[in-house]
Amino acid sequence: MDNSILQQKAAAAVGCRRFTLESGLTVLVRPMPGYSTAYAMYGTGFGSVCRDFVLDGTPVHLPAGTAHFLEHKMFESEQGDAFDLYARTGASANAFTSHERTCYLFSCTKGLEENLDILLNVVGTPYFTQKTIAKEQGIIGQEIKMYDDNPDWRLLTGLLRCLYACHPVRDDIAGTVQSIATLTPELLYACTTAFYRPANMVLAVAGNVTEQQVLDACRRAGLDRPAPAHTVVYAPPAEAGPIPQKETVFSMPVNKPCFALGYRLEPIARGDARREVLCDMLPELVCGGLTDLYRKLYDEALVNPEFSGDVVAADGCCAIAFTGESDTPRAVADLLRAEIARLRRQGVDPELFGLVKNQIYGDLISDLESADDTAEALLSAQLKGYTLEEQIAALAALTPADADAALRAAFDEAQSAYVEIQPQ
Repeated sequence: MDNSILQQKAAAAVGCRRFTLESGLTVLVRPMPGYSTAYAMYGTGFGSVCRDFVLDGTPVHLPAGTAHFLEHKMFESEQGDAFDLYARTGASANAFTSHERTCYLFSCTKGLEENLDILLNVVGTPYFTQKTIAKEQGIIGQEIKMYDDNPDWRLLTGLLRCLYACHPVRDDIAGTVQSIATLTPELLYACTTAFYRPANMVLAVAGNVTEQQVLDACRRAGLDRPAPAHTVVYAPPAEAGPIPQKETVFSMPVNKPCFALGYRLEPIARGDARREVLCDMLPELVCGGLTDLYRKLYDEALVNPEFSGDVVAADGCCAIAFTGESDTPRAVADLLRAEIARLRRQGVDPELFGLVKNQIYGDLISDLESADDTAEALLSAQLKGYTLEEQIAALAALTPADADAALRAAFDEAQSAYVEIQPQ
């Protein structure tokens, strides 16, 4: 089917209304008649891997953990804590930082306009002092120690350190106690000026909402007017050459061994929806719930239900990681390698490809039944440089030959690494 027809069908299914305001902000609204809850997400393309940029001609270098620290600090203002403001309206609010973005969100069943005002004001008016930064450094220091005790997180960061020698994806999203200790109000204000400007942000709202409610809130926040002009130069980090380490083994207080087998891939270019969905498909073709390998691993009790294959992608990096617990982790890793070698040699079974493709398509469409999943999917795609409609259309156009080519390009044993956590 012609790709333009696929996009038209996808656009009809998504039903999103898109606006670009004078400030440069992208606004995505999906009214969902009959829903009682509204869900809003306000995000910026500023994540943990963004560590170096030039703002108005001045180079800025950030310590590890800056984006995550800033996420915490944005909830404070001269008027007090934003969570207290949300509590008065009955809304549920949160925020998160990933390798590639930072997002602020809330859900509510009433008072949408008031909650939108809180969200846009909190993110739009940063307030930092050395005193409040020092207080937050202690709080986040405790959070970092919690991450250090989490085997899943230690497994992933250990794998990324094996796959990347210098790319900032190898550093913990929260940074270290030492790195965040160097933060200053000047550094944080540089980040908000460079990356919290409206042209770098997306507001997505879905559920019990009208486009006029959202546009009126943006107008009240001054986002319908041109934003101050700044010159920002940001070159995504990149890494070439061999991986720095093929294997690492360490011990922690875990009930049974944990393992990760990972492959470093070429980074996904911004706006490449086709490659994005192909990368998402690859772990499912290797060991997803529809594969023979999956059934073998579970029938022989080689892994537990937490076993999975996932994609880690951000500016300048992309990796596929297979992780889980097993009494025989190296045997599972060998089975994964053997299956990957077979698929690269023989190609994917067309019937399996069709099943996996339909499964992913079904997941994308089912997300549209939930206000929170819809808003997150709309915002995530937009920050990656394409629309949700283009993502769905790209998936629909894929063929088994596309998957075969991606399998051969993705899983190079020379670009793979293995990590194991043994019970202490």
